[in-house]
Parts: sequence; C-alpha cells; structure tokens
Amino acid sequence: MIDVVVIEDDRELLDSLSVLLNGTPNLHCSGAYTSCEAAIKNLEFDLPDVILLDIELPGMSGIQGIRKIKKILPDVEIIMLTVHEDNEFVFESLRNGASGYLVKNVTPANLLAAIQEVYEGGSPMSMHIARMVTRSFQKNPPEYPLTRREKEVLKKLCEGKSYQAIANELFISKTTVKFHIRNIYKILHVTNKGEAISKAKDDGVV
Repeated sequence: MIDVVVIEDDRELLDSLSVLLNGTPNLHCSGAYTSCEAAIKNLEFDLPDVILLDIELPGMSGIQGIRKIKKILPDVEIIMLTVHEDNEFVFESLRNGASGYLVKNVTPANLLAAIQEVYEGGSPMSMHIARMVTRSFQKNPPEYPLTRREKEVLKKLCEGKSYQAIANELFISKTTVKFHIRNIYKILHVTNKGEAISKAKDDGVV
C-alpha cells in the first residue's frame, strides 16, 4: 500500500484527488490539506510515501514547503502538481528536493502511474517539462537573439494573454505587439502562436 498525502488549496480538486487515490488498489490517501502548514503538523502521523504538492498555496508556498517537509521525512517522494510550467518553478522545485513535476491537466491514469513510478524510484514529469530539463544539461542549448521587449511579449503570449491584453500590460499599441510577434516568429523559426509557445517553453527562452 502506497500512502499519499495531497496538499492542494482548491477544495474541489483536493476532494477529487482523495477519492481517486482511495478508489485505486494499493493506494491510500493518508492526508488531504489545503496548506503546507497544516500538512507539516501531521506528517509524522500520516507518514506518507508520496506527496502531491501544489505550488501556489495560502501562506507557505509549495516550493518553500519542500525543504521543511524533507527535514521531517527525508525519504518521502514529492511530486509537484501545478499549473506552473516556467523554468524558475520547475528547477527551484527540483533543487529543493522534488522528485517529479506534473501539470494539472495530467490524466488520472497518468497521475496514478506517476505515483507508482516515483515510489519505485523514478522521476515522473510532464513531457515538455522533461524535455526542458534534458535540454538544460546540453552543452550548447539553442540561443535566440530576442530583445528584452520581444522576450516580454513572448512571456505574455505563453501566459495565454491576447494581443490586446499584452498591449495594455506593456503600455504599447496592439500594432506594436503584432510587430514584435512577427519578429519572434522569424527568430524562433516558427509559423504560429502554438509553435512559438511550445519552442519557448521547450528551449527555456522565457
């Protein structure tokens, strides 16, 4: 039996994960909490083998919580389960001691497989995050000559912002946004927004 603790401030998702875990043979949700502080108080009682941990939490963030959790249970395996896919969040989580990193659109079947994988010593990650980590170890990662403003526009694009929203947030015109995006496409050697976002995330451009 694999004991799993879930730390997630979305109560509906927390309840769904608890039901999923308890309804799966060989898995048991030994604790479900909406904050790191509450979970940490009960870790020595729950004694989880695996923790599913969100990043954005009230009070202590998930990334801050990793180190405190590891001080109490050094051998526990932690899988980040979050909407954040930025380099900064991924690498800081892994540096602090997380063993896996999944985005919340992961299917229930893949989530259950990831729990089994990390319990057996693996490091489950969403596909493009695994590629991001792999490319970070390459000797010559791709470099793109984007200007500071182009990187700002690309970052907003990756956040799902519309052209008008980008213009408003950067205090530039929508026409200027389109101009920057055309240049971004040329520099990244892509032809559409989806390809640009994928390459930006995979190659660590933003």
